[in-house]
Amino acid sequence: MKIIVDGDGCAGRHIIERIAKDFNIPLLIFCDIHHMISSDYAEVKIVDSGFQSVDMYVVNNCRSGDIIVSQDYGVAALCLPKGARCISPYGYIFNEKNIERLLLERHIKAQIRKAGGRTNNMKKRSSEDDRKLEENLIKLIKESFIKKIETI
Repeated sequence: MKIIVDGDGCAGRHIIERIAKDFNIPLLIFCDIHHMISSDYAEVKIVDSGFQSVDMYVVNNCRSGDIIVSQDYGVAALCLPKGARCISPYGYIFNEKNIERLLLERHIKAQIRKAGGRTNNMKKRSSEDDRKLEENLIKLIKESFIKKIETI
């Protein structure tokens, strides 16, 4: 198991890094050449800039049992069938039950904006978001450890 982070615009990286370090889980952060990220613990991979280049590296490097941190529903939708667990930087856990609804909502909002309408913007990050990220990331890690033990 490893934690893979879609590093472009990922809030809460310090929380993710601390938890990965506490559980001794490899941490891999992908970012493009316009986002210089450094870490004392994580392996940071800088990739070419381009439309969804980081997203494709995340998807192509995830394996069953990995935990993916991304705010992109599309990335989550591509990683879930591979057996990865997915969580947003706000602590929202993506799964097979909610991903279709999220993708549909994203499509509808894009259609509204395309037609000149407005949709609601993301709220400013709060301490509650940090708490949710920490709590749910630890939950996913523990569930993954239990699942691994059960297969032995």
